[in-house]
Amino acid sequence: MSTTARTDTRTPEPHAADSHDLIRVHGARVNNLKDVSIEIPKRRLTVFTGVSGSGKSSLVFDTIAAESQRLINETYSAFVQGFMPTPNRPEADVLEGLTTAIIVDQQRMGTDPRSTVGTATDANAMLRILFSRLGKPHIGPPAAFSFNVASVSASGGVKVDRGADRTRTEKVTFSRTGGMCTHCEGRGAVSDIDLAQLYDDSKSLSEGPFTIPTYTGDGWVVRIITESGFFDPDKPIREYTKKERYDFLYREPTKVKINGVNLTYEGLIPKIRKSFLSKDRESMQPHIRAFVDRAVTFTECPECDGTRLSERARSSKIGGISIADACAMEIRDLAEWVRGLDEVSVAPLLTALGQSLDSFVEIGLGYLSLDRPTGTLSGGEAQRVKMVRHLGSSLTDVTYVFDEPTIGLHPHDIQRMNDLLLRLRDKGNTVLVVEHKPEVVAIADHVVDLGPGAGTAGGTVCFEGTVEGLRAASTLTGRHLDDRASLRKTVREPAGTLEIRGATTHNLRNVDVDIPLGVLCVVTGVAGSGKSSLVHGSLLRRSEAEGTGVVCVDQTPIRGSRRSNPATYTGLLDPIRKAFAKACGVKPALFSANSSGACPTCNGAGVVYTDLAMMAGVATVCEECGGKRFQASVLEHRLGGRDISEVLAMPVTEAEEFFGAGEARTPAAHRILGRLADVGLGYLTLGQPLTTLSGGERQRLKLATRMGEKSGVYILDEPTTGLHLADVEQLLALLDRLVDSGRTVIVVEHHQAVMAHADWIIDLGPGAGHDGGRIVFEGTPADLVASCSTLTGEHLAAYVGA
Repeated sequence: MSTTARTDTRTPEPHAADSHDLIRVHGARVNNLKDVSIEIPKRRLTVFTGVSGSGKSSLVFDTIAAESQRLINETYSAFVQGFMPTPNRPEADVLEGLTTAIIVDQQRMGTDPRSTVGTATDANAMLRILFSRLGKPHIGPPAAFSFNVASVSASGGVKVDRGADRTRTEKVTFSRTGGMCTHCEGRGAVSDIDLAQLYDDSKSLSEGPFTIPTYTGDGWVVRIITESGFFDPDKPIREYTKKERYDFLYREPTKVKINGVNLTYEGLIPKIRKSFLSKDRESMQPHIRAFVDRAVTFTECPECDGTRLSERARSSKIGGISIADACAMEIRDLAEWVRGLDEVSVAPLLTALGQSLDSFVEIGLGYLSLDRPTGTLSGGEAQRVKMVRHLGSSLTDVTYVFDEPTIGLHPHDIQRMNDLLLRLRDKGNTVLVVEHKPEVVAIADHVVDLGPGAGTAGGTVCFEGTVEGLRAASTLTGRHLDDRASLRKTVREPAGTLEIRGATTHNLRNVDVDIPLGVLCVVTGVAGSGKSSLVHGSLLRRSEAEGTGVVCVDQTPIRGSRRSNPATYTGLLDPIRKAFAKACGVKPALFSANSSGACPTCNGAGVVYTDLAMMAGVATVCEECGGKRFQASVLEHRLGGRDISEVLAMPVTEAEEFFGAGEARTPAAHRILGRLADVGLGYLTLGQPLTTLSGGERQRLKLATRMGEKSGVYILDEPTTGLHLADVEQLLALLDRLVDSGRTVIVVEHHQAVMAHADWIIDLGPGAGHDGGRIVFEGTPADLVASCSTLTGEHLAAYVGA
């Protein structure tokens, strides 16, 4: 007897679980958002557009992603939550349908000198395991190949209780094999300090001999040296005995008592190394960096040749290749080498390592090496390195949040990035992208356009729908989506040339190039072709060595706390405070919320923070000052009919008019405000916390600040970062004004609109890494389009419709 399977042909009822296919946001009020309510489809690619400062990051990062991470943190025990950040719930009425959010942003990676591309990913760890298994001679476990682990050994006696009052001392030895070079301590470079730049040896301690930042006469650092009892404070340093000189420069940390307080005295050289040289140069404040550049010379470690590894770690090899050789290879070459290894005992490890390295190549970072310091990566490179670990992930139904993933990418590489975003979506993930590039907007399943303006003029959803619908819409993004800049009809003639000869920085191959002066010169090429090496490594260092004034506006993020604002960052607050003090006959310090004029209740913060341990802290507006940050007596002083809090609440455009004429006329303040307006930040209020500014706003704020420096040459590194299509037009007008005033502007840029607007283009390539480093084109944009001889030429020709 046989039975036939029956199939139910009735349409099944929708399962309740299938109804959760939207992320719902209602009444979002974070930063400048104005009760935003939207529904975002899950398992789709949604692109958020809008002018810089319109509220994109506030919605995507500070609302959706922030709430997802907060809810995940709450699943941990109260004990664990005590060690974790405790963010507030974003200001929104409803946040539903959220999934686990993985944020891939533009934040620079750690700038510790020992942090490399290999240590920031799993690649270095897997490579160490590989060498510990296959390396000949065998020298130890994976730690023996790590430049972050030092070799140590110790021995001693341990008392063992045998009972009945019987104890026996047993000798115990301990050893650990590490791969750190002992000479440079795993940094790959050693420093030599010029003592003449630290102090004037003709002076005594009481005469203030130090030329080191923060080493002021009345500071604790100098008091410890002067009152330590090791030196005669009135004796010139050059007359110190051999022992006094040793104590002054190299003495080990020693406890001393000064005015009844126990303090630690340490020699000047180790103190300098700890306080200044342990930090990455790029993360230093400008005056500290200038001191380090003046006083310290960094050279490759002679013991390890810059590899950071001990001789023993370098002696173990696989097929004649040491781990130092492997880490120095370009990642695409290393991937080929790994594929060539055939060893059954480590087959799973080789497969995983190969996949990880292939992900680098796939994402356009094959030109990097694993020993590349993370502090030298651009914002775009750092973001893509973070992406590597997610490409092979088996997770699905995850929300991936990207912040302008095409930053630093040549038009040729954008299609590759688009493919990766689509692959993440096709695995069943929700992909949210904040982006301005039309090429990325074009692949979106869903588009959310915020605006219509920036700051207080933005914060609303102007459009929500398909790309075709956005093109037909009357929003600013819709009108500019298909904009194409035209080539310059007439190019400016150079007033001379800046010669670079035999440049060999990084991958540059003995490059000779003449950079024209008095024009807008764009340096372009695929990512990794050598643009930054040419401009920053050769041109900028040469200018610094010759003492010629060059203003460089790079991609390093501006730093600032909630107390920092455009007025403090640009130096605008100084002339404003002096103007108030002069008009009212009081001290300027009264008009600083960080000084004597601060409200005593909130200490000038404007809000009072209540710490609730492992629960989110609560920030409430200060009842004493009403959020104005100043004492009531300070607000009685007025300039032009306004108190200091009212001035800091002004937008830049209003403040420019206020300080331009009448009783409040202050030329120094007016000049700074004019520069802020020139870069398109007229809508910002003077006292708006820097922590609330978008990436594009911070980039332009830095540009406005550096424009005030007197120089004949400006170097801008990807100034279109974070800028909307409409903002790019304003940037081009600003660059034209700089050139027309007699300055030379050199721009490292991928944006075709900037290339088309240039007077001269220098194109590097043809590829990245060892396939680049050559000049493949020099000339006008029109000549580049006419020849189409390079990848840049092909994409520029397509952009302008030639």
